[in-house]
Amino acid sequence: MKEKKRGSFSGKIGFVLSAAGASVGLGNIWRFPYLCAKYGGGIFLIVYIVLALTFGYTMIMAETAIGRHTSKSPVGAFNRISNNNKLMGLGGWLNAIIPILIVPYYSVIGGWVCKYLFEYIRNDVKAIASDTFFGEFITNGAETELWFIVFAILVLVVIYMGVENGIERVSKFVMPILVVLAVVICIYSVTRPGALAGVKYLFIPNFKNFSIMTIVTAMGQMFYSLSIAMGILITFGSYVKREVSIEESTEQVEIFDTAIAILASLMIIPAVFAFSGGDQGTLNAGPSLMFITMPKIFASMGFGRVIGILFFALVLFAAVTSAIALTESAVSTFSDEFGWSRKFGVNIMAVIMIILGSLSSLGNGPLANIKIIGMQFLDFFDFITNSVMMPIAAFATCILVVKYMTIATLEAEVEQGDHPFRRKAIFRFMIRFLCPAFVVIILVSAILNVFGIISM
Repeated sequence: MKEKKRGSFSGKIGFVLSAAGASVGLGNIWRFPYLCAKYGGGIFLIVYIVLALTFGYTMIMAETAIGRHTSKSPVGAFNRISNNNKLMGLGGWLNAIIPILIVPYYSVIGGWVCKYLFEYIRNDVKAIASDTFFGEFITNGAETELWFIVFAILVLVVIYMGVENGIERVSKFVMPILVVLAVVICIYSVTRPGALAGVKYLFIPNFKNFSIMTIVTAMGQMFYSLSIAMGILITFGSYVKREVSIEESTEQVEIFDTAIAILASLMIIPAVFAFSGGDQGTLNAGPSLMFITMPKIFASMGFGRVIGILFFALVLFAAVTSAIALTESAVSTFSDEFGWSRKFGVNIMAVIMIILGSLSSLGNGPLANIKIIGMQFLDFFDFITNSVMMPIAAFATCILVVKYMTIATLEAEVEQGDHPFRRKAIFRFMIRFLCPAFVVIILVSAILNVFGIISM
């Protein structure tokens, strides 16, 4: 059978912005600020940055190099490198299935963001900030389903357009706007009366706030923030041209991703301090921070409606770029493994998104009484992918590199075109020893937490 021409990015900028778009999503703008606030502010930030420069860097390098070396999506890459070893093949399928399971429930949350942006454009900020607004919305099955489908259509249209014309073009347009919006909201947030205390909490580490859970939680956040072990970076790596420096690109993705996470924290944490009069307990609102606490803050501000529109536009851009990357990884696997055309693969993904996404969309409404191990559908899909499957997939990637591909072969891939591999020593040590240990710690901690043995 004639091998189909593979899509590719036009160059380094296309790859970096697309990979950054994949990384910068709800994990950065929603999850990072709430975890940073909960686990010590400045001390969490330091631990996260150290991990990003070591653990995160190593996994991005490994996955991107695997993708470019094989020109395959995860299943084909694992099979080719391991000479069709069945156990390694399972690792490839795990990397491939994760985005297929994530994107439906991720699109549900993306639908919530669409709803809030729409309401800020047309509604009164006080109404959106009411105690009942969010609860009434997510229990209304028809409305959550409508907004979930709106978001899913946004994502699928871009995927239909292809790699360079769709993903790269959208990322080049959206990511600079996202940065500008983030900076504008940050400036407004940190200049509110009382916000300086939040800035200090974020940037001045208090070692009394440090615990082992600070490290474990920061490691877990790596997966969300950097799109590790989702098959995305292997897939995107397969689109990277040989003349592009993988290490330089990785460093730029690291910087971009971490900068957005810090900007998101600067948008949210100082604003919460200003709103609450310095009550750190308000920061522990957790996942409700974006949809309940932030609207209350916007309602208390001058220009609250404008800031609300800008904030949810920013979050929507971030959510769309990440969902595009997740969907592209799945469509690429369909094309590589089953020989499906891009259009047919996108259609199949659309059906999967509607079926699984509807379970999560209706899980707080008509399906609220149906639970799996005590969790509603959205929470269950989040747990099984992020806390169980992704650490195992990352462990499989480490084994693939060390035992089958060999570190020397990966280094040669990175150094193609006389590109330097400056952090080679760090990479070797991390991929052999610390990365496998880290992912085992994350897996065990997450499972113990869900069964109430430890608290995270």
